[in-house]
Amino acid sequence: MKPDVSSSVLIPFVISLLFSFLWATSAHTHEEFLQCLTIHAGNSTSSISQVIYTPVNSSYSSVLEFSIRNLRFSTPATPKPLVIITPLHVSQIQASIKCSQKHGMQIRVRSGGHDYEGLSYVAYAPFVIIDLINLRSINVDVENGTAWVETGATLGEVYYTIAEKSRNFGFPAGLCPTVGVGGHFSGGGYGTLLRKYGIAADNIVDAQMIDVKGRILDRESMGEDLFWAIRGGGGASFGVIVAWKIKLVHVPSTVTVFTVNRNLEQNPTKLVHRWQYVANKLDEDLFISVELSAANSSQEGGRTIQALFYCLYLGGIDNLLSLMQESFPELGLVREDCSEMSWIESTLYFAGFPSGEPLDVLLSRTPLTRPDFFKAKSDYVTEPIPEVGLEGIWERFYQKGTEEASLVLIPYGGRMSEIPESAIPFPHRVGNIYKILYYVSWEEEGIAESERHISWIRRLYSYMAAYVSKSPRAAYINYRDLDIGTNSKKGNTSYRRASTWGTKYFKSNFNKLVHVKTMVDPTNFFKNEQSIPALSS
Repeated sequence: MKPDVSSSVLIPFVISLLFSFLWATSAHTHEEFLQCLTIHAGNSTSSISQVIYTPVNSSYSSVLEFSIRNLRFSTPATPKPLVIITPLHVSQIQASIKCSQKHGMQIRVRSGGHDYEGLSYVAYAPFVIIDLINLRSINVDVENGTAWVETGATLGEVYYTIAEKSRNFGFPAGLCPTVGVGGHFSGGGYGTLLRKYGIAADNIVDAQMIDVKGRILDRESMGEDLFWAIRGGGGASFGVIVAWKIKLVHVPSTVTVFTVNRNLEQNPTKLVHRWQYVANKLDEDLFISVELSAANSSQEGGRTIQALFYCLYLGGIDNLLSLMQESFPELGLVREDCSEMSWIESTLYFAGFPSGEPLDVLLSRTPLTRPDFFKAKSDYVTEPIPEVGLEGIWERFYQKGTEEASLVLIPYGGRMSEIPESAIPFPHRVGNIYKILYYVSWEEEGIAESERHISWIRRLYSYMAAYVSKSPRAAYINYRDLDIGTNSKKGNTSYRRASTWGTKYFKSNFNKLVHVKTMVDPTNFFKNEQSIPALSS
């Protein structure tokens, strides 16, 4: 009798075989596509050859892999683009859209490559990547407190450029400086300033995008419905966003940070339990998040649970100590735990850079840590998890394969409780105590290793069902998770099928997103496994 061959081994082989066939059959189309680009690139025709990469180019692989942060989507079996375009001009994007439609190619758009499920650079049909890495200019208008930011810029570049112009301004976006603003802003985008100023998408006042017809639209010409949709609804469903106009926010000259580690010997169960009752009620200038993970204990070969409390306070140490004594004395914070610095220095601190690093490290597009294999999921908590529930989490962290696993608890309240759910597509506002990011990573290649770690995080996610939001069980689109539902890979997806994941990300805002999509892209040209569907498609 022949041994049973695992489907997990067969599937990558079949995908690889299928794409070998697609490459062969689409070679002619691919040549016609390149000719089309040359014809339609307008005034930039002379430079179009400089921004096109195909598998015959020696730099194709390095350009493709440079922005890939999740190695799960950088394997021999991963579908590869027929063409990568790194436009220098908007006209080259317009030509790419026109020629992709004409020659039956799908488009993937990436600005930083941090997409958790690789949707910005993987597709299951012949496809083209528009990599916006060259469109990264940032123009700060201090007088009016705004800035125009091209989509290919990173958060680190944004923070650095703002600080160059003024230390009195900042922007409420993420902690990782190599994240591209394109996907981050269009999916919501949050960081340590969210309790004071909301999320990044709450602070966008204009945008420039190219629609399915190749038109360049701004807020006035696209209309308020489409402008609403791209601020938190995922811009890749509606067109190619090339720039954002952001509203800068005021930050004090001095902020205070701390990172306090408590392990099982210091009773993190009671501390985390107590944190849940105060985290969303603290002064809006005070942000305290918690990262939970397993660690080696002081006993030889032993394991323990550690809770890492990290904080940004928009003010000095004295005021922070007073607030903590009043609101969260259980943590036992002392002056020696705290450091005062400027807001821009705090962005380096939370990004994990060593103390004393120059600010220009924010300009590097190379992450501080190398890419690895990972899987992430998300949840929202509306009622404190009891101590017995937290202990169930600890038990799962003692299982094998959790060396690089963590839960990050991000507090809400403050400004997040004041903005209506329907203000933008991002709906996760009033009623949430905190958000959870589940994360597990591993370094070993191979299907067995991936399945072991992904199975672990799925079991933890299943266990947490009793303690998180329900009807729907909410999720955050920037923590992309294909486990919660996908569109058909054939291209046409019913409203009913898409709503299985759409209502988790957007709640009742999903209906309006579908309405906008149907108006602006009725043939569903801009699509991926979790793009907003068009009813008419």
